[in-house]
Amino acid sequence: HLWDGSATEVFGRGKSYVDFAPDRVAMQDATAQMALLQFMQAGKGKAAVPSTVHADHLIQARVGADKDLQDSLNKNNEVFNFLSSVSSKYGIGFWKPGAGIIHQVVLENYAFPGGMMIGTDSHTVNAGGLGMVAIGVGGADAVDVMAGMPWELKFPKLIGVKLVGKLSGWTAPKDVILKVAGILTVKGGTGCIVEYFGEGAESLSGTGKGTICNMGAEIGATTSTFGYDDSMRRYLSATGRQDVVDLADQVAEHLTGDAEVYANPEQYFDQVIEIDLSTLEPHINGPFTPDLATPVSEMKTRLAGEDWPVDVEWGLIGSCTNSSYEDISRAASIAAQATEKGLTPKAEFGINPGSEQVRYTIARDGFIDIFENIGATIFTNACGPCIGQWARSGADEQKKNSIVHSFNRNFSKRADGNPNTHAFVTSPEMVAAIAISGRLDFNPLTDTLTNKDGEEVMLTEPTGHELPPRGFDVEDPGYQAPAKDGSGIDVVVKEGSDRLQLLSPFAPWDGENITGAKLLIKAFGKCTTDHISMAGPWLRYRGHLDNISNNCLIGAVNAFGGETNAVVNQINGEVGEVPAVARAYKAAGISTVVVGDHNYGEGSSREHAAMEPRHLGVMAVIVKSFARIHETNLKKQGMLGLTFAVESDYDKIREDDTFNFVDLSGFAVDTQLHLELAHADGSSETIALNHTYNQAQIDWFKAGSALNLIKQQN
Repeated sequence: HLWDGSATEVFGRGKSYVDFAPDRVAMQDATAQMALLQFMQAGKGKAAVPSTVHADHLIQARVGADKDLQDSLNKNNEVFNFLSSVSSKYGIGFWKPGAGIIHQVVLENYAFPGGMMIGTDSHTVNAGGLGMVAIGVGGADAVDVMAGMPWELKFPKLIGVKLVGKLSGWTAPKDVILKVAGILTVKGGTGCIVEYFGEGAESLSGTGKGTICNMGAEIGATTSTFGYDDSMRRYLSATGRQDVVDLADQVAEHLTGDAEVYANPEQYFDQVIEIDLSTLEPHINGPFTPDLATPVSEMKTRLAGEDWPVDVEWGLIGSCTNSSYEDISRAASIAAQATEKGLTPKAEFGINPGSEQVRYTIARDGFIDIFENIGATIFTNACGPCIGQWARSGADEQKKNSIVHSFNRNFSKRADGNPNTHAFVTSPEMVAAIAISGRLDFNPLTDTLTNKDGEEVMLTEPTGHELPPRGFDVEDPGYQAPAKDGSGIDVVVKEGSDRLQLLSPFAPWDGENITGAKLLIKAFGKCTTDHISMAGPWLRYRGHLDNISNNCLIGAVNAFGGETNAVVNQINGEVGEVPAVARAYKAAGISTVVVGDHNYGEGSSREHAAMEPRHLGVMAVIVKSFARIHETNLKKQGMLGLTFAVESDYDKIREDDTFNFVDLSGFAVDTQLHLELAHADGSSETIALNHTYNQAQIDWFKAGSALNLIKQQN
């Protein structure tokens, strides 16, 4: 997959920038809007590689699948029509609303061992479950590849995770990545590919491998992957791709690591972790961060020292992480026991099937009936609560409460918009058990429950099927093939639309030092892409840059005062909302700077978190460290993404500083930049800033954005 075909040098892990040629591109509806609006400016008649768009983000979970899907079609018709027509015009496949979650659909249809793909969603890494190198990117990266250009990535380091033993009982593949997250933390995988190997890895199902790779995004990993094995063969065959199996078998030895590597991993990996699946416990991670790991046997003790609500109000099963047939079947085996043993679930249940193929098959096999018999709500085959698309009753009251889910992220406000919702991540079978008990401290391995007859009963360990015994089935998978010749298709963006807006190019750099800039916000602590550009109700504006910019940084905590969405406008000294103050500076011709903490921009791949500040006049983001995708997105949009050479210089930034770059005219590879902090008291000091720009990325900055450069070259 090297762009030049073969290596002519030894690439340095974590150092070399390398051009790749991915096999395909996938986009979800929220990020595809901006990606395709950019692609329309690239001057190309058709996507250069196979590409697909998946409508899964714009469907809100409210009352149930059919009603929720129709409501979404009514509310988002303009956007869906745009995505359908622009996809058809440019040779891009379109998976319609209700077809399923992008990553489950990709696993079922497109992922293959030894392939490379990029996707405009951080959980694109899910396809690593079938041995693919699948990487989440911003929309501008997708535009590059669809325009037939190389895709650049800093050559990753390698983390090896050796899995020994075999899972049993209540422990699930999800517990592997929950354990790894506890070890590596949310930034421990940054700049790395995580490779799982060993007898334990081979014992896992294909979709179980996908779950583990999926949550690699939560440790900051570039991607995660497994070597080609029998479980991948079984899944590919079951999903109608025996031809892929036949091809992969011809080169099977090249689709996994060499025996020497796995025998002596410390010699080949930059870091090695070993986990014994035979002794691994079910984990419950959270709240508010996916790396706060607690084995189920330790939860009672943990709760005694925490102010977390013990009563659980909702159990949610699904998302791209855990919505496979195997996941649903194992969770259903627990749900069925509630009926069989006379138990009334104490928490509410919500289920999001991963695809129409999964939904149709689990309905045929009776699993939906099992869930509905205990009062579960079956939501649309879509992301739903996992991304904040959940109209949860009472969430606006902001009561303190706990929920458990089988999703991947549990940041504050993410699921329901309530900052006081304590969300805990666990496996689907553990979600079912905890929701039935209604208590966060319930341990199904040791604890009993009292049924309606007053009897003490225990839940038996989950059972399920790796693949449906009767095979997968579906009537209408929801796929729209592109037109053979799209040249005659008109893509219409209505004048005055509040949902879609044609893009105007960002202004190129004028070649001078940026001076007289003001601080927009100094973010304190965790600042994810959810803090920078919230999802939930804001998803409706993902195709309209000016409108969605009204959520820019409204979730970031201001280091001066500790509040969100409240910063001082240095023009008039008044406190205002972040987007409004940014617009005031922009109208006055004053550039702005954002300052941040560690792992700034972790989470989603959404490039809106870079485009919004750029649109509002932010020229530089200066932090202690970046999450990989967000740093790249800033570069693509023609911004300066810089890090403090001395981390403690973060503390030197004052609220009323003026920022003057002193040597930007000499912006060069491997050369520090220097910034004068002119304090309001008349004093000043100069700090050093590091960057990771190569020459091509410096050219993006000079041109105003990567897209500007593409247009110049075409």
